[in-house]
Amino acid sequence: MESLSRSQATADRRSLLHWYRRRSRALPWRTFSSPYTVWLSEVMLQQTQIETVIPYYQRFVREFPTVEHLAKAPLERVLELWSGLGYYRRARNLHQAAQDLVEKHGGRFPSEMALARTLPGVGDYTARAVLSIAYNQPFAVLDGNVARVMARLLALHGSLPQPEFRRRIEKALDLLLPRRSPGSFNQAMMELGQTICLPRSPQCPRCPLHHRCRGFKSGRPESFPDPKPRRKTEEWHMAVAVLHKSQRVMLLRGLHDGLLDELWNFPSALGRSGSEALGLLKAKLSRLLGTAPSLKGPACELRHNITYRSIQVYVYKGPFAGRDPQNGSRWIQPCLVERAAVSQLARKIARTFDASGTARNKLFNREIPILQ
Repeated sequence: MESLSRSQATADRRSLLHWYRRRSRALPWRTFSSPYTVWLSEVMLQQTQIETVIPYYQRFVREFPTVEHLAKAPLERVLELWSGLGYYRRARNLHQAAQDLVEKHGGRFPSEMALARTLPGVGDYTARAVLSIAYNQPFAVLDGNVARVMARLLALHGSLPQPEFRRRIEKALDLLLPRRSPGSFNQAMMELGQTICLPRSPQCPRCPLHHRCRGFKSGRPESFPDPKPRRKTEEWHMAVAVLHKSQRVMLLRGLHDGLLDELWNFPSALGRSGSEALGLLKAKLSRLLGTAPSLKGPACELRHNITYRSIQVYVYKGPFAGRDPQNGSRWIQPCLVERAAVSQLARKIARTFDASGTARNKLFNREIPILQ
């Protein structure tokens, strides 16, 4: 593999920017961009598809049009609007960073790299993206999409966790990066990876760089880069309790031993088998409530994935008994569960109880549908 020449870099840069000006998508954060909206979009887009992010971003900006609005908002409301987007530590860091921006930086995202990196949740990638797009500073950004484009352009084997692979990609990116429009270049590279240079079945004839792409010329562009090592999927079982009192259900903060600590969930416990999970759930409820409620079921079963965990979920129901937990619990009407800052699993569980089309007060009825 030869390194990128200056002449090729110049030609590729021109082709890429010309393509981006003509073909880029009209995404909401590109229409009226500011350091705040660029930062917000970059945080939301971390490990999340654009199609998923768009409605969340639009709702977020309507409620928090400025960093001052975000800083003043209760964390609970921020989590409510984030609920369903995943990786909830991003929302907590975003809220804390907004408060830091107001208190220490006059409500404006810093234009200096060192200051930007002091904000909660702002790493090298996010800082580079904001400074290049919002402030037109010459920083190249490197994510999985950009790495794939560059690896194919150069026919380079390896993956981002490997230092030598990253070093060679960064060196080539620095040569490609224009000093006059670094933000447009970075967005063009990401756009190319998201829409054309796909992990599987890349649309090479539509790519503005395919005439000089070594991966394309090899006839096997999907061979670059090497697949990223994946953690083996683990099989787990989870027991969940839907406890009801006065037409309301109980939610607890967190899911299980550090999972989804920021969100509300039905009481639950993980185990290596269904019986172990149920036993751990009963022990958990006994500690919290002073007694173990009578649980019926499972009323329904479903599958749910959390990162590397594939979980078989068993949902039990029963009337509340004992004392209210002093901290980290709340009672809520079933029809309001989806509006709260709840996990995707809590949403999924709430929906199972009206899968037959009946109202959510099925939670309190004797007959509950079993999901197949």
